[in-house]
Amino acid sequence: MLAATPQSSSRGSVLRVIPGFRLSLGFTLFYLGLIVLIPLSAVFLKTFTMTWDAFVAAVTSDRVMASYRLSFGASLIGALINVVFGGIVAWVLVRYRFPGKKIIDALVDLPFALPTAVAGIALTALYSSNGWIGRYLEPLGVKVAFTPLGVVVALTFIGLPFVVRTVQPVLEEAERELEEAAASLGANRLQTFARVIFPTILPALLTGFALAFARATGEYGSVIFIAGNMPMVSEITPLFIITKLEQYDYAGATAIAVVMLLVSFSLLLTINLLQAWTRKRGQAERV
Repeated sequence: MLAATPQSSSRGSVLRVIPGFRLSLGFTLFYLGLIVLIPLSAVFLKTFTMTWDAFVAAVTSDRVMASYRLSFGASLIGALINVVFGGIVAWVLVRYRFPGKKIIDALVDLPFALPTAVAGIALTALYSSNGWIGRYLEPLGVKVAFTPLGVVVALTFIGLPFVVRTVQPVLEEAERELEEAAASLGANRLQTFARVIFPTILPALLTGFALAFARATGEYGSVIFIAGNMPMVSEITPLFIITKLEQYDYAGATAIAVVMLLVSFSLLLTINLLQAWTRKRGQAERV
């Protein structure tokens, strides 16, 4: 008769599914270096071939600054829109049952599966002056296609799944007993949301916002068709980088890419620090 071997509960002897910390860590660092660090290092190394004056001139010209304002501004607006409406979509999918729920749940992932060029063509067809939606908006003085507003629409479209899929599992795991307890203590719906639900999903909302923003800043395929690509008006930064590459100005293209990379990384780092602070504060309040 075989006797069962007890598993120790001490931290030092926890059973690991994949043994070999050094081997696993080495493989992790090698893979990240090969896929992430080496390509990004190449961008910086190419940029370092420029003088400081040439770098400043390349990344601060009027046309480039206009593309920064459009790319980062439209990405910020799109991510904020998705935080609000993506959170509502996640709430509906988790808390309600209705016919066609699985179809709507699958449609949320459509921007992931749809080629970005197809998305851009479809949005342009919808919002152009003779499109299904644009023909009704243009008489009202609202022009979407070939304007900065079209860029916001495209970036909102591709960023929605990041927020929904980040918030959805958090809502599924949320303890509804806390909401019932708040209601039994006399809290109304707004108070229950502000003091019970919102603190729970806030870290997920911040993560979804950061992912949607980072994805939008580098978006190219779904934007170029609906943007119109007018210099100083509706030209996004990724398109300007492509233009530099077509002109064989590789150092200028990588210089602009470095600026976008640093801004995106700074925002992601800030969001992660804020998310960690929010979680720590929530744990302290529960204690």
